Parts: sequence; structure tokens; C-alpha cells
Amino acid sequence: MNDRRRAGAGGLVYSTEGGRMCPACRRPLADCACAAPKAVPAGDGVVRVGRETAGRGGKGVTVVRGLALDEAALAALAKRLKAHCGSGGTAKDGVIEIQGEHRDKVLALLQQQGWTVRRSGG
Repeated sequence: MNDRRRAGAGGLVYSTEGGRMCPACRRPLADCACAAPKAVPAGDGVVRVGRETAGRGGKGVTVVRGLALDEAALAALAKRLKAHCGSGGTAKDGVIEIQGEHRDKVLALLQQQGWTVRRSGG
């Protein structure tokens, strides 16, 4: 009975062929794709701040694109921008979205931090 619980709980843990196996991707630990760092999106050095309403029921959001940051740094910057604007938002797929019209505040804060920033859109 203990063997059944162990087999269902963790899956393959060791293989004589490849040694220790990753439980998530089922590859040998040396070839594990889970622990590999995700690539930082390449940018041209210019951060673009715009406003979008498409797909949001007419509600506008401020969108920040072109930041060459990893996921953790992007999330930290998004948190700081959201606190500065006093609004909600998200950071996903290399883009920061802040609810509402906050282009001027975001532009000022990013320029203050040393980013090259341009206003995009209308």
C-alpha cells in the first residue's frame, strides 16, 4: 500500500539511464528545462509609454513596453509604478499595464530613474 502512494505522489525519481530525474519535466536533472532562466526580451533601449483601450470594454490602461528586464525586476518596477500612480495593474509578457490614464506620471518616474522614454500613440 505504501508503494502505491509513493508511485502516485511523485512519479519517476531515479532512472538508471539518466540518474536523478526532475519531477516536473521528467528529464535528467542535468538537462532540466524547469530551472533554466527565461530569456530577457531584447529591447532597442527606448521605453515606450502609451494608452490602450482595445479589448477592455472602453476602459483605458497605460502600457509600458520596451523594458529589457527579467520577470522579477519587471514585477518590482510594476509595483513601484502602481504605487506611484495609486492604481492597480499587472506585469506580464515583458509589458507593464497600469489601470487608468497615467502616462505623464509614468514618463516622469521612468525618466527620473534614467530610462530613455518616449510617449507612443495619440
